[in-house]
Amino acid sequence: MPTPRSPAQPSSAAPRFRPSNAVAPAHSPIRPQVSLQQPTHKKSTFMSTKIFRRVRSVFKSFPIMSAPCKMPVPALPGTRSHDGHIHGGKQMTGTLFGHRKARVNLAIQENPKCLPMLVLELSIQTGKLLQDMGMGLVRIALECEKNPSEKVKLIDEPIWTMYCNGKKVGYAVKREPTNDDLSVMQMLHGVSMGAGVLPSESGEASPEGESTYMRAFFERVVGSKDSETCYMMNPDGNSGPELSIFFVRI
Repeated sequence: MPTPRSPAQPSSAAPRFRPSNAVAPAHSPIRPQVSLQQPTHKKSTFMSTKIFRRVRSVFKSFPIMSAPCKMPVPALPGTRSHDGHIHGGKQMTGTLFGHRKARVNLAIQENPKCLPMLVLELSIQTGKLLQDMGMGLVRIALECEKNPSEKVKLIDEPIWTMYCNGKKVGYAVKREPTNDDLSVMQMLHGVSMGAGVLPSESGEASPEGESTYMRAFFERVVGSKDSETCYMMNPDGNSGPELSIFFVRI
C-alpha cells in the first residue's frame, strides 16, 4: 500500500514571476541623476561632516538681531564696459533658491553644468529677499574674524555675521552641497538666467511655501585674501533686481 504523501509545505523562496493582475507598489519620485562636473579648481573640504553638523546646529539656534553694520559699504571697484562686465572680475553663475518661508540658499558655480564651489545658507527668508530685490538694490555684507594661526581661504570660512542693507540680520553658514542642493542644480543645469518655481518631489504643498529660485550671472571680484565681492549682473545693465554680496575677514 503506497504511503500517503504529506501536505506540501509553503516555500520560503520568493516566487519567480508575478501574476498578471498584481499591482506594483508605489514608488517615490525618482530624482534626476546628477551629471554635474567638478569645478576647474576642486577645493578641499575644510570641515568634516561631523563638525559641519555641529556648526549648523549652533547656527540655527542664533537669534536674529538688528545692529548697525560695522563694515562701510565700499564703492564698486573697477568700471563696467558697455556690456555690463566689470573689469578685473570673473563671471560665475549664482543661484538663490529655497522655500519662500525658509532660509534662502546661495550656490555659486563656475557655470551651470559644474558642481557648486560654494553653498551658503543665509539668515533671511527666500520670499523676503526676493521681495527686497524687487524693490531696489540689496547689499549683503558677510563678516568673519581673522585668525592669524589658520590659513583658510576666504570662501572656506565656516560661519559669517550677516548684514543686509546695513542691518544685522543673523548669521550665514557655509555647508557642503546636500542631495537636495545637487538635485536643484541638476534640474537647472540648462538654465543660465531666470527665475521661477521648482516642482515638488512629493507633489504636496509644503508648510514652508513653494520652492523658488533666481539664477543670474555674477561677477566675482577678489580684492585681497581677506575681501571678495560678488555682483549680480543685469542683462541690460539697467533694470531688474540687483544684488551685491561682500565677503570680508576683519
